[in-house]
Amino acid sequence: MSYLRFVGQFAVILLLFAGVAALADWPTYRQIPPGYGVVMLTFVRGAERVSECRRLSAQEIAKLPPNMRRLQDCPRGRRPVYVELDIDGRPIFRASLPPSGIAGDGPSRVYQRFVLPASDYDLAVRMRDTGRSEGFDHESTKHVALAPAQVLVIDFRAETGEFVFR
Repeated sequence: MSYLRFVGQFAVILLLFAGVAALADWPTYRQIPPGYGVVMLTFVRGAERVSECRRLSAQEIAKLPPNMRRLQDCPRGRRPVYVELDIDGRPIFRASLPPSGIAGDGPSRVYQRFVLPASDYDLAVRMRDTGRSEGFDHESTKHVALAPAQVLVIDFRAETGEFVFR
C-alpha cells in the first residue's frame, strides 16, 4: 500500500513540475511584435522659473525673522514644458508637461513609447521650456532607419541644449 502511495505522490509531483516547466516557456511573450521597432521619447527637463527673483527692500528684510533673512525672494514654481514629436510630418505626440513636486518646482518628465513597423522615418522633435507663447526653444530633426526589434531613444541633453537620438 505504501509503495502505491509513494508512486502516486511521485506522479502528481512530476505532473506539477511538467506543468510549471511547460508554462515557463509558453505562451511566448514579446514586448515588440515581429517586424516592428520602438521609438521612445524620454527625458527629464526643468523649465525656467515662473517669475524671476526680486531683490527685497530693507523694510521687507527687517520684517523677516533673523534666521530667515535673505536679500532676494525667488519663487519656486516652474513653467510647464511643451513637447511635440512628428513622424514623417504627422503629429504623433503633443503634450504640456507640468512640473513635478508639491510646490511645482521639480522637473517635468516624459516617457512615451511608439511601436512602429521597421522602416525609414523622418523624426522631428520640438520643445518649449521658457515663457514664450509661440515657437520653440529647442528643435531637432533626424532621418532614421528603424530596424526590427530596435529601440530608438530620443533624449534631451541640458548641458548642450539639444536632442540626442540613440
